[in-house]
Amino acid sequence: MSDKAPIIEMKKINKGFPGVQALADVDFRLFRGEVHAIMGQNGAGKSTLVKVLTGVYKQDSGEMLLEGRPIRPDSPLAAQKLGINTVYQEVNLCLNLSVAENICIGKEPKRLGRIDWKTVNRAAEEVLSRLNIKIDVTRTLSSYSIAIQQMVAIARVLDSSAKVLILDEPTSSLDDSEVEQLFKVIRKLRDEGLAILFITHFLDQTYEISDRITILKNGSFVGEYMTDKLPKLELITKMLGKELTEFSYTADSGAVRKASDEVAAKADAEKDAVLRVEDLGLQGSIAPFDLRLDSGEVLGLAGLLGSGRTEMARLIFGISSADQGEIFIKGEKASIGSPRGAMMSGIGFCSEDRKSEGIFAELSIRENVILALQAKRGMFRYLSKKQQLEIADELIKSLGIKTPSANYEARQLSGGNQQKVMLARWLATDPIILILDEPTRGIDVGAKLEIMEQILNLSRAGLSVIFISSEFDEVIRCSSRIAVLKDKAKIAELCGAEMTESGILQTIAGGN
Repeated sequence: MSDKAPIIEMKKINKGFPGVQALADVDFRLFRGEVHAIMGQNGAGKSTLVKVLTGVYKQDSGEMLLEGRPIRPDSPLAAQKLGINTVYQEVNLCLNLSVAENICIGKEPKRLGRIDWKTVNRAAEEVLSRLNIKIDVTRTLSSYSIAIQQMVAIARVLDSSAKVLILDEPTSSLDDSEVEQLFKVIRKLRDEGLAILFITHFLDQTYEISDRITILKNGSFVGEYMTDKLPKLELITKMLGKELTEFSYTADSGAVRKASDEVAAKADAEKDAVLRVEDLGLQGSIAPFDLRLDSGEVLGLAGLLGSGRTEMARLIFGISSADQGEIFIKGEKASIGSPRGAMMSGIGFCSEDRKSEGIFAELSIRENVILALQAKRGMFRYLSKKQQLEIADELIKSLGIKTPSANYEARQLSGGNQQKVMLARWLATDPIILILDEPTRGIDVGAKLEIMEQILNLSRAGLSVIFISSEFDEVIRCSSRIAVLKDKAKIAELCGAEMTESGILQTIAGGN
């Protein structure tokens, strides 16, 4: 770092929303000539802090200083005028325009009342040369890769007044070679004295590119650390809010643990591969992986936020289209090019996004329950209302959904009961494989235990389950094996005595 005084200093920042304290007395410092990463799990407050800095939100209290002077930007444009620039994960550019037009848009030099295109092109070439990028700036932006588009987005915000560059998940859609290309640009800008705030979920990339790390948890400041002084395992435990010695499973839910052991024993006894995935992957989403799911087994997917768990699930279910690899169901190659193809192959999927991709709040429980089954049957094999009620009533009873009737609106149910309705929807299709992505998120402890017990009951009945949860103890309680993911790749499988929270953490951190 070239200067001892920070260029940006945020002191005791507080920001609240109805029912939520997003930031509580958060401190943050950013120095010239450094790459500073903000790390934290979902809900840690990373995005809110950046939005306060860039004028999207106004802090409730606290102070922000730029080069020692108080600032309070009231809009992103005001922040830009101060020299604080942001490049977001979704590149906000005009793909139908040329590279030069994108870089100079809104500030095109003119001659005799008309745009001076020769000067525009030369100016674009000059700013890209600062990033060591030499391309044809007259070509449309859409003709270049996502990596080049990222460089153009960076070039667009760089000028003589740029002091701070905020990069929000810039590598999420890049392959390894493109990431390295971007990192060369970031290092060059850092060495020129630019202050760079880097937001990412990729653990290894954080250690590769950052000089300093600030950790947030639940809207609070945990600490600021030099990257080379903070071991990966220590970073993970600070993000999760526990020391490694605290990560030990205690059987305060003996019935659940006993049931999990029974599932493990059953999986060992009958090695029938219901699902086999070979070298399945999608560039920019998740690295190629192998996976096996046996009859009546619960396979857990464990990893930090952004590790690739959801991407893996959506690839298997056909929501995302793989660009390589194969899927086998009961030994037969399956052509799963869409969710309907997955349904026809006997796979069900409960999304982690209950509001947007799960519950239809305005519909009744009955209507929510039969949606997937009706889609599987097709429009010409319509289920009568009587059949719908019979199916819904049976599942309401078996899953213990608390409701006066099947015609009750789904929006009037608690979060836990809505989650059970989503589970009922897929059970109605009589699947052989069920993928559950964060089925316990946002529900109370009692409802969580009920959901986990239902999962184990289903596995005892022969259903094979892929279970995803950000809570490691839940994955351990329900699973007979655990696949561990990090930075969009499957890195290991754990079973038996290896299945502990400390074991998962050490695997993610790269320990033995």
